[in-house]
Amino acid sequence: EQENSMILVIDVGNTNITFGVYEGKKLVTTFRMMSKLPHTSDEYGMSIRQLLMFDGISKEQIEGTILASVVPNIMHSLVGGITRYLGTPPLIVGAGTKTGIRIITESPKEIGPDRIVDAVAAYEKYGGPVLVLDFGTATTYDYVTADGCFAAGITAPGIRISAKALWEDTARLPVVEIKKPKSILAQETISSMQAGLVYGQIGQTEYIVNAVKKETGLPDMKVVATG
Repeated sequence: EQENSMILVIDVGNTNITFGVYEGKKLVTTFRMMSKLPHTSDEYGMSIRQLLMFDGISKEQIEGTILASVVPNIMHSLVGGITRYLGTPPLIVGAGTKTGIRIITESPKEIGPDRIVDAVAAYEKYGGPVLVLDFGTATTYDYVTADGCFAAGITAPGIRISAKALWEDTARLPVVEIKKPKSILAQETISSMQAGLVYGQIGQTEYIVNAVKKETGLPDMKVVATG
């Protein structure tokens, strides 16, 4: 085994595919590709190889690949590309993967792999009880108990989904940049939408976090955010 062998980790989300390379516990580099555009296995494989080479990482240094995906329709090409161009098939995270986290919800098989890895990472880094928030296409809130059980999960629309709904489903509202306006007391359309989107997201986040703390009876629960 090479001294500087590395592991490639891949998170396939609805908007982006995020890649990270770990050498031991050290994150060496990250890069992204869009997941909306379809690619062949050769295009995925070559892109990944080139992005790794740009960071000075050779195919031989990649000892293995771990993949979590919420986008089934690109998996065939992506897995094929990784297997062919990096030389080993990836380990695919799913409800049956042994991660050290027990899923005790009503339907364990329904828990997305993205949420499983969120729960594992938060518990490994910070211990439990912990609530882990992931601001992605959807905003997810996952509760992990003191003894490492995935006990509950909340799924809410992410800020971009809300924004898209606002301007696609209303005839007269424009596409606006998502940013916090100077004041919530907006006086024209653009800052009015920005106020609703940003403060709405803040309100949703605060309310859900507080409600989880209240219902679990754990006011001092750790809260971790990613995304």
